Amino acid sequence: MESRALVDHIPSLRRYARALTGDAWAADDLVQDTLERACSKWRLWIVGSDLRAWLFTLMHNLFASQVRRAPPRATVDIDDVAHELSTADGHRDRTIDLQRCLLRLPEEQRAVLLLVALEDLSYAQVAGILDIPVGTVMSRLSRARVRLHDLMEGSESPVSGRPGLRRLK
Repeated sequence: MESRALVDHIPSLRRYARALTGDAWAADDLVQDTLERACSKWRLWIVGSDLRAWLFTLMHNLFASQVRRAPPRATVDIDDVAHELSTADGHRDRTIDLQRCLLRLPEEQRAVLLLVALEDLSYAQVAGILDIPVGTVMSRLSRARVRLHDLMEGSESPVSGRPGLRRLK
């Protein structure tokens, strides 16, 4: 594996890690761990396959392991994230709100939303990265979009006025 190929993917890895963790330091650590894992497991990468998807798979698995092992975090450094993401003062409040709302999504919905919307990966690539069926990707993405919209609008209910399932006989 050529080191330049890895270096080219660092910005997207950092962006995804920052969105997953909500913390600059934790994101940098996750990227570092991902790159270390990629270097130590480079023989597992199939030449000709999508290196970017393989790196995201490694990152997702590392993040999932860290979440399972770590105690719940009390704080998230949202202000630092918002400062880096926004350049105009008028967008700062909206950026902070978006980051807070993203962090309130369930992890499995947030991962799908970020991979599709932020990293512009196909449903099939996301399914491969997360090791889930394509239909599950589409379902989680749909629920994440609805939930994110509700959170951005200030609604606390998960479906905010949308009709629920009815029992039919």
